[in-house]
Order: sequence, then C-alpha cells, then structure tokens
Amino acid sequence: MQTTKATCCYCGVGCGVLIKTDNDKIIDVQGDPAHPANFGRLCTKGSTLHLTAGLDARLLYPELRGERGEVRERADWDATLEHLAARFAETIREHGPDSVAFYISGQLLTEDYYVFNKLAKGLIGTNNVDTNSRLCMSSAVAGYKATLGSDAPPACYDDVNHAETIFIAGSNTAYAHPILFRRIEDAKQANPQLKLIVVDPRRTDTAASADLHLAILPGTDVALFNGMLHVLLWEGLCDQAFIREHTEGFDALKALVREYTPQFVADICGIPAEQVVQAAKWFGESKATLSLYCMGLNQSSRGTDKNAALINLHLATRQIGRPGAGPFSLTGQPNAMGGREVGGMANLLSAHRDLANPEHCAEVARLWGVDEVPARPGKTAVELFEAVRSGEIKAVWIACSNPAQSMPDVNLVREALETAELVVVQEAFRQTDTTAYADVLLPATTWGEREGTVTNSERRISHVRPAIPAPGEARADWRIAVDFARRLEARLRPGLPTLFPYERVEQVFDEHKESTRGRDLDITGLSYQRLDSLGPQQWPFPEAASSGRARLYEDFKFETASGKAQFVATRFLPVAEPADARYPLRLTTGRLRDQWHGMSRTGTVARLYNHVEEPTLVLNQDDMSRRKLVAGDIVRVKSRRGATVLRVQASDDVRVGQAFLPMHWGGQFMSGVGVNALTTGKFDPVSKQPELKHAAVQVEKVELPWQMVIMRKGDALSRMQALQPYLSRFTYATVGLFGCDEPATILRVACTEAPDAALLHELDVLLDMVDEGNCMTYTDPKRGISKRVLVGADGGIEGVRLTGETAARDWLKELMAEGHAAAELRPWMLAPTANPPVGGESRGKIVCNCLNVSERDIQAGIAAGLDLVRLQEKLKCGTSCGSCVPEIKRMITLKPIPA
Repeated sequence: MQTTKATCCYCGVGCGVLIKTDNDKIIDVQGDPAHPANFGRLCTKGSTLHLTAGLDARLLYPELRGERGEVRERADWDATLEHLAARFAETIREHGPDSVAFYISGQLLTEDYYVFNKLAKGLIGTNNVDTNSRLCMSSAVAGYKATLGSDAPPACYDDVNHAETIFIAGSNTAYAHPILFRRIEDAKQANPQLKLIVVDPRRTDTAASADLHLAILPGTDVALFNGMLHVLLWEGLCDQAFIREHTEGFDALKALVREYTPQFVADICGIPAEQVVQAAKWFGESKATLSLYCMGLNQSSRGTDKNAALINLHLATRQIGRPGAGPFSLTGQPNAMGGREVGGMANLLSAHRDLANPEHCAEVARLWGVDEVPARPGKTAVELFEAVRSGEIKAVWIACSNPAQSMPDVNLVREALETAELVVVQEAFRQTDTTAYADVLLPATTWGEREGTVTNSERRISHVRPAIPAPGEARADWRIAVDFARRLEARLRPGLPTLFPYERVEQVFDEHKESTRGRDLDITGLSYQRLDSLGPQQWPFPEAASSGRARLYEDFKFETASGKAQFVATRFLPVAEPADARYPLRLTTGRLRDQWHGMSRTGTVARLYNHVEEPTLVLNQDDMSRRKLVAGDIVRVKSRRGATVLRVQASDDVRVGQAFLPMHWGGQFMSGVGVNALTTGKFDPVSKQPELKHAAVQVEKVELPWQMVIMRKGDALSRMQALQPYLSRFTYATVGLFGCDEPATILRVACTEAPDAALLHELDVLLDMVDEGNCMTYTDPKRGISKRVLVGADGGIEGVRLTGETAARDWLKELMAEGHAAAELRPWMLAPTANPPVGGESRGKIVCNCLNVSERDIQAGIAAGLDLVRLQEKLKCGTSCGSCVPEIKRMITLKPIPA
C-alpha cells in the first residue's frame, strides 16, 4: 500500500488529503494532518473521494464525429488532434482569431490554466478564453481591484482564531466550506465572547449558529452595508486617522450613506432597524472583525458593488492588515484562485496584469516570445455562449466544465451548443449534460491522477501529485492543450520555434512563476521541490523569501497608483428581475451539504444522496397553504425563461414570498434541465458575473396521478447511467443512488396516465428484473397498477418496481439499504401500506453520513434529554468529519423564524 499527498477537488478551502493506493487503485482517503488548510479534517464529500475513483463513469478514449448528426466513434489521439488543428486553423484563417473560444474551469490545475491561456492569447491571438470561475469569483476580483488595487485576499484561515467578530455574508459556510466552519466552531468554543453575524435571506445551518442573523431580502446587501457605515459614522466608530492617511474617496461615500438611516435600510432589507445598528456596533467596536463572503455577494447583477460596499466597512474601521481582521472572499472551486493568477479569463493577463495597460501586454508578449497579445477583452461566459449562438464564434473548446447544466438561462446555452460548427469537450466523465453536444470528446485525467499546483482561498499553493497512472487513454489537461497547440502552430506560424516546449509539467510552472517576478503575487522563490520540503505556501513568496506572507497590507500600502485604498460610493440598486404579480416569488439558489456543482463526481457516490435524495423546491408554509400544496406534491416552477417540474416541501427557513432550490441537479438526474432553466443571464456591468442567485418565479401544482418507483441493487452506477436517457420521457422523473455498503439506484416517475406496458417491460429488462422464478408480482390492469419485487439468491431484496401505487416505497427502500431478508416480508412487500410491517417508523433522512445516523435517531435522543455531547457519545453522530454538527445543534435549539 502506498500513500500520496494531494488536495481535495471540491471547494476552495484546499484541504490536504492522503490518498491510499494498492495495485494502482485508490482504496481510501484521509485528511492530511500536516496540511495547514485542514490539519487532517475532511467533510462528507472529501472523505468519500476514494469512492469516486472507479471507472464506470469515466471517459477513457477520444471520440470523434465528422459531421453534426453522426454518432461519435472511438478515435486515436493523433488523428483526433490533427482533425482539431485543421478545423481550428481553417476557421481562424477564414473568420479571424475571435471566431474560436475556450471555456475552461476552476477545477483545472494552475499549469493547465496557463497553457490554455497562452494557447488562446499567445498563439491564436484571441482573448476569448473564459472560465466557470466567471460564475463564481469575478465579482470578488472586481471588488478587490476597485478598493485595494489587486485581486489579493488580504486575510487567512488563521484569522478565524484571532477575530472577535466574524461577519459572514452571502455564504452558507457550514455547507459550502464545512472545514472552515469547523474552525469557526472551534474558535467560538475557545472564545465564547466571539460574535458571529450572518447575512442571508434563508435561515441556513450557518445562520442558525449565529448570534445575529440578518435575514435580508435577496439582493439588498448594498443597502445593509451602507446603513452599517451610516451607523459607524454616527457612533464615531470610523478610524478617521487611517481614512485620512491611507485611503481616498471617503467624502463621496460619506455623503452618499447619509441617507441610509437604519429605518431607511430596514424598509429596504426587510429587517428590524435595531439589527442594522447592532451589526454595525459589533463590527466597529470589535478589536478584530473578519468578513467571510461568497456567492450571495458575487452571483449578482450588482456583485462588484456588494463586494466593494463590504470592503468599505473594513477600510472605514481599519479592520484590515492585522490578525483577525480583513475582507476574505471564499472561493467556490479548488483552483479558481490559480486561474486568476495566470490570467485565465477573458479580461485578465498573467500575474495580475491588465489588458488595458499597454506595458503589461508588452511584458507578456516578451515572456511568451510573440509580437503582441490582443488588447481587446474577450467574450466573458454569458457573452461567449451568446456569440456561439449568434454564429460569431464558430468553434468552442470546453475543458473540465459543464455549461449545459451550470450556466444561467441554460436553454439558450444549449441552443448555442447545437448551433456551433464545432464543439470540443475535454472531460474526465463520460456522461454530463455538455458531453451530449460534443463533436469531439477528449478524455482527461482527474483527481488522484494529475500533477501540478492549486491555490486555495488564502493564497496557499499546494503541489498535487498523482497517486495512480492515468486510466485508459486519458491524458493530463496541460498535455492535451500542448499537443494540440503544437499542431496548430505548425499551421499558423510554420517554421518558427514552438511556443510550447514543455515536456514536463514543472516546466509550465517555472514559466508561470517567472511571469510573477516583481508582481504582487511574486512566487519566484517556489519550486515543486521547495513546496514538497516546506509544505504548501502562501504568496507572495519572492526569490529571497524563506516563507510566504500570511496577511497582506500590514503596512497599509495598497496596490493602487497612489498606494492608498479606494472607497467606492456604492448606491443600492434592486435585483435584475424583481418579483411581480405574474412571477410573485423570489427564487434563490444554493449548495447542499453533500453534493457539489453538477454532480458529475458526487453524483456517483450513493451515500451522498442520503441527506437529500432528490431536487426539492422549498417554500414557506404560508405560500404552500395559499397554493393548496402539501409536502411531497409535484409543482411546476416557471420563470420568464423556462420551467422545471419537481417536488415541494415546506420550511420556515425561507420567508413568505421566497423560494429556494439547490443548484446541483441537471438533466442527467432529472427530467428537464434543472434550476438554470429558471435563472437569468443578466450580469454585473463590471465583473460580468451573472445573477445566478435570484430569479422571479411562479409555482403551481401539477396533477400527475400515476407514479412509479424502481429500485435496484447491484452495478448501481451503471444502472443509473442506463436509466438517464429515459428521464426526458416523463413529465416528472428523477434518478439517483442510495445506500452505503451496497449501493442501489432509484428511479422516481410521475405522469398523467400509465405508460405503455412495453415501456415497463423495457425497464424490467434493462434492470434485469425479468426472472419470474425469483420475482414476486402483482398486476391490476384496470387501475394501472403493476408491482414486482426481485429476491436475490441470498434471500435479500434485490429490486423493486412499484407502478400505479407506491405507498410502500420508503420502507422498502430502507429495508433494501439495510440488507433485510425478504422472507418475513413476503406478505407485505406488494401491499399498499406506507407503514413498515416489522414495527417502528421510517428512519427519515440520514443526518450523519459518516456513521449512518438518521434524523429520527437524533430526534429520539433529543426527546430523551441528550445534549450534543451525549448524542455524540451514544449515537456517534458528528464524531467523524463533523459536517453534520451544525444541523444537530440546530435540531437541539430550533427557534421559529421572525415574521
């Protein structure tokens, strides 16, 4: 058995992991106790990474089709890359360099990013290279640059331990960055006087842990921050000496916020004026205030203003440049920071250089050995796919991203991919919403197979090493880009020396670090060897340094022309799409605890469905009653752009007039295309980041009386993939996995009437449930009822199909997951009963995935008077990764949400 150091491939915390391998197979993963991002801790997703390392879902060889409409066929690498080089060269010669584009990903390694950036801007001569980080962090980038002069988060994780007030805005940290939230819990326990303020329209697990929850109306953050500054001024809590000596622009901001009185802000934000005052006092009176913020601020048509308005508070109170203080944006992807460092976006250049600066363009051109780099910004994410749809961009290359699921107004993106003359998808996973549109598929390596570097939210660079060889014919992303680039440059600049002389990935890193020399993120003092010997390091780390810098701006010298920080006069403006009589509900979107992005990886792990098993719309009970809805009803959610059909549940975590829908499920896991059928492509004018966090919607009940549930053990992932093409044939359908040690697949369907019997037989055959000798069956054709239970050779329940009547689905699902014997259940398995025949009640959802502890188990313990410590002692819940601890605490101290 061997152990290899790497990092987690989910959120931007950048947790270190130890990958255990045996015979070139990944068999386990543990947190790296030496990594300063997590000190050995992993969340539910990270701790199950080894379960994603199988090959059932992988793309293992190139596929190619000559013409649109043909079926892709397996091809060899040389023929595929020659085909692509010829197509790209022809398109560029005929239509110019801006007729092609690259859409890449914050999940790439920094070296991958660097090569793609150089390929587009250095070789082809187009800035049409953007990334899904545009959907994630571009407003944070723009906010930092507008105020502090550079895209450089000034704080670090250790500041959690020094803060007296932690201000979380637009982030359900307990779900999105759970290991960082563990630090917050530890800090709160060590210092009970630490104040936690959370700004979020929903009462999330993070908000439920707060000393003060500001449940503002969606999109009103700027008004809140301006109102807090008004109070800080009124209370004399601004540091006038710091403002005078180290900042500019305060007078204009001061004049603007004069009108943002607590009551004025309360009316806009929908919270009591007293909460505005309290938040401002805690922020300003604290010796050290740390702000943590994420997509709630960024994914907005006013995201840059939201970021700048929050940073204004830090500058006004000198809460920056010292332990425990600073504005700290949390990245949503494992290497969104690395992509920003190399300039891998349509409006950036390497090492924090600006396209608008001719000297910066000349510096990059000299480094790369080209005459010039294009100065005009390229198409950003939304603009890029609009240009593909209009025909302006003819060929698009998509790497390690799934825009057919993740982009806003996703139906237009799908139209664009259908319209494009050439779609190339470079991907590790075979079945995503985007691979269906690919003319060429290129198999890439993924977590556990790659070497390179990643940079986490606190500017810390880790060297990632491969634990196993690349499977099949998969290649590293940087290698694919280099092999293509060499073929393309032979056509575009024949006879000239190659721009891509890299044979080892470290050569790419060395060129990247040279590009940072003398810049604010100088890493010329780093190498792979030094990262291995010293461990992960923060930038800047110049050549003469012995360590990186934990905090920035400790000398109050900022990366602006004057060296002074800039206040930005941010005026509140409403969301891009306000609710109205036709679309009366404000829909917000967000993450779940145990899923990530479009589920191409987490969606392959059965136990990660146990907490939330299918996409569900959340409404306040008043809105449910007004529409005559009950929990479990199927509804159609509709916006001005599209609709989706799914189940609904009630919760007082959302206010009246609001709704919440998770971002993860797309067309591979449900009928329709998911939440982004609803979202708007309207974007921030500066950052170009779209308003994925808010849309106006209507909700109506859908009558689908005929329902079906199919559950099948054995080869669960392969069976789920086989079922995915059937989802679009039903008005409502979801497919997923369940169980732990013996994963099973589950298909849920609802229609207006029973489908043809031939379709049911087709599904039985597909799932190998036609052995009449081992099947119990019941059929009532007049009522459209057909049931089938498959019993395995060991006497366990191997498969269930309930059609027309599904009352027993929940308890049968639990008994299947637990491996219960079928013998004693035979009289009940086909009966129309919702109650388990063996006594007791359904366990409900699984709260602690690590140790399989259910909601009902915990509720029973609470009813018996157990507190958190005794629940952990008795049930062991929350004693492994700890991701469930906020939810358990909330169950113990549940409070009603204010009216």
